Amino acid sequence: MALPLLPGNSFNRNMGKEKFHKSQHWGFCNNVRMLVSEDKPGIGGELLFGQKIKPKYSVFPKGMGIDMPSWVAFDKQVLSFDAYLEDEVPDKSQENYRIRRYKIYFYLEDDTIEVNEPVLKNSGLPQGLFIRRHRISLPPPDDDHFYTVYHFNVNTDIVFYGRTFKIYDCDAFTRSFLRKIGVKLNPPGQCPEDPYMKTRREKLDYMGPLRPCQSFDTLKQFLEYDRKVLRFFCVWDDSCSVFGDRRELILHYFLSDDTVEIKEILPHNSGRDAMSLFLQRRKLPKYGPPGVFQPGQLTDQTVLNVYGGYSENRVYGYLLDKYNLGKLDQEFYKDTDLSIGTTINVWGRKVLLCDCDDFTKTYYRTKYGIENFTSIPCKAPPPPTIERKFPPYTGFGSEEDSLRSCIGLMPTPHQRNFKKFMEFDSYGNISNTLRFFAKLITHKCADVERMFVISYFLSDDTISVFEPIERNSGYTGGMFLKRFRVKKPGQEVFKSEFSEYIKAEELYVGAKVNVNGYLFLLVNADEYTLNYMERNSDKFPLSSIELALQKLKEEKPKSRELKQVFIAADCMHTTMVDFNTFREIMMNLTVGKLTDQEVITIARHYRVPEDPCPDRNVLLAQAHQQLKKNTFENFERLIATCVYQDREKKKVLPSKDIKRLCKSFRLPLNEDLLGSLLSRDVKMSGLGCHHLFL
Repeated sequence: MALPLLPGNSFNRNMGKEKFHKSQHWGFCNNVRMLVSEDKPGIGGELLFGQKIKPKYSVFPKGMGIDMPSWVAFDKQVLSFDAYLEDEVPDKSQENYRIRRYKIYFYLEDDTIEVNEPVLKNSGLPQGLFIRRHRISLPPPDDDHFYTVYHFNVNTDIVFYGRTFKIYDCDAFTRSFLRKIGVKLNPPGQCPEDPYMKTRREKLDYMGPLRPCQSFDTLKQFLEYDRKVLRFFCVWDDSCSVFGDRRELILHYFLSDDTVEIKEILPHNSGRDAMSLFLQRRKLPKYGPPGVFQPGQLTDQTVLNVYGGYSENRVYGYLLDKYNLGKLDQEFYKDTDLSIGTTINVWGRKVLLCDCDDFTKTYYRTKYGIENFTSIPCKAPPPPTIERKFPPYTGFGSEEDSLRSCIGLMPTPHQRNFKKFMEFDSYGNISNTLRFFAKLITHKCADVERMFVISYFLSDDTISVFEPIERNSGYTGGMFLKRFRVKKPGQEVFKSEFSEYIKAEELYVGAKVNVNGYLFLLVNADEYTLNYMERNSDKFPLSSIELALQKLKEEKPKSRELKQVFIAADCMHTTMVDFNTFREIMMNLTVGKLTDQEVITIARHYRVPEDPCPDRNVLLAQAHQQLKKNTFENFERLIATCVYQDREKKKVLPSKDIKRLCKSFRLPLNEDLLGSLLSRDVKMSGLGCHHLFL
């Protein structure tokens, strides 16, 4: 009867086992079947009877107290041993053997060993790395095992590849580590002195002079590099300190004695005192400021204290110390330390070398083979522009007055453009005012026929609106809007920026202008406005005849149709049409491409000229009206002066003389009317003047 498959009732040793694979012992090497390894385990990875697997890692597989592998726990931890080797010298009579010192390094992470020999000056032997880092096997017959940390101790011999090294000491870390793992350390020993090196050192001591003399020959350097100076353009950025800024400097390096001189470039109105030098000519230490030294502490030669006694024949002398005991060595900047882009220490100040002159570039290119002389900009970057923000408009007063109260503690009134005011202010017959006739754009039938006069004053960009008085219209008429600047619609009222106002360039016949919520259509303009716009066609492009004709040229295919329309409109064959007919034809032909202002410009350019010489009676009537209006009464004196000027009694005077007399008496007639009267050959005799002035 079989026992139940329960714990304790079965004698099968494979119960609970999961791995039953066999290790691969045979393989191919150079296409030959052979036994690959004899150290592989048996079935399931279990060791065979009497089999021992060599360890592949350190005898310390894990760190002490932590669950980490050895290559992590013992990373960068190395045991250092001091050893020596007696090397035989068979073919030399001066020495039979030589003592060679070595450093043995044992790496705990992977049990590798490295042997180094310190380099001795003039030894004549290849020194340095003696055995590269790797795992070293034990001497035969245990050559199938490798050295571990337990094979090392002080005052023991260790064999590497047939050479016996005698370990006589180790460092503090190695001593502490070996004690922690339970290794009992032997007392440290001493390395014997090499007899040959001792003999050689004694000979060198005998060869030294009793009174060594140190000579510092600088004459050759002075004769070779006298008056040869390297010049660098540099900058010292002191902007981090309080009230500091970037200061431009010029560094002079004198090749004759390796001294440095620094000058400062002061811009105009910098506010700094003009100093001759930023740094006087001297040797510049690399690590300055070094501190304060006592007198005689910094010298070129070290002198021993010699006591000559108190005898009468005492000889004063001194000895130089060849070992320079207690001498303070300072490192100074040389020409090799200076290059573009290098920051040097000038007594605690970081100075950046940015550029150099042509002689300096040639010197470095010739002596050191340097070709890269890319300069660094010395000028400081412009300071960031800080945008000044003002509070929004409060609604009291004008925007300019509110801004003036935010600029300073003492508010000052706004200064208007006085030059513009003097240039465009009205004087004489020149009004510098643009006047337009306008209509309201509204849905109210009663307001459709109302006419307004919009005046734009060029001196201060203000606008006034006047409604002519019309009887029985139901409106009082008069001033509709007093003179002031009009803002464009759709702008925020309470804002920090200035508002935009209506400009003269936005006004033309056919334009729609929004004046404080009232929408006006400009239907016409006076003669002065049209003339001003045509003279300044660069500001008023719609009054430019060239641009208007350019648009008409685009309708060239319709030229024959245009000619037939004008012929049909001229029923009387007068080769003239009125303005309304001309406007209607042009608008229909161009299909809205031309505005009313452009049509007026073309019509004024090709209009029939008026009679330049009006009737004499009309001119006299206009002159009488102006004289009565201005209450001019100095007729008798003016006539007497004219008679007096007529020396030859011809009762005729030249036009220029009569014009001069009228201006001298301040005759209230404009120049156009006076010129028309003189052009009609009005005889300004006594009778003629009397007829004119009465």
